[in-house]
Amino acid sequence: MAGGGAAPPDPAGAVAGVGVTGLWWAAALSLVPWVELRGSIPLALALGYPPALAFAVCTGVNLLAIPVGWLVLDWFYTRWLSRFRWLRGQVERVRRRGEGYVHRHAALGLALFVAVPLPGTGAYAGTLLGWLLGLSRLRVWGAVAVGVVAAGAVVTAAATGLVAGVRWLVR
Repeated sequence: MAGGGAAPPDPAGAVAGVGVTGLWWAAALSLVPWVELRGSIPLALALGYPPALAFAVCTGVNLLAIPVGWLVLDWFYTRWLSRFRWLRGQVERVRRRGEGYVHRHAALGLALFVAVPLPGTGAYAGTLLGWLLGLSRLRVWGAVAVGVVAAGAVVTAAATGLVAGVRWLVR
């Protein structure tokens, strides 16, 4: 800036020279099934966003998957989507994988199933599992929300270390 003063704050809310466009992409990625927080938080961190912001935005948006998933299951799965063999197989795989957790530990088991940041677990899979097992919506939404927040914390902690390590290597 001519005159030596500090640059004015970015009205779009950019963080340390990083525009909000990257954060929108990370937030959108957190709504993609099988990617969710495992991809969105590391992307936001790699783009230079602070860990707390990456966690808050990506986790908050990923929580939207719970009502969206329930809506898709209620309205579309039994009517149309269950006709596709591949999709029925994916649904059965989620049921087999998580049923033991839920039967042994109830809502805590569902939260633990969602909290493990592995492919095939997450907000969509937890919602699907609760729906398949006939659990109440309130119980499913609460357990999945707790699991999503826990998964977000785990992924943020792991990705923060990973991004810092990669940045150290490329110096």
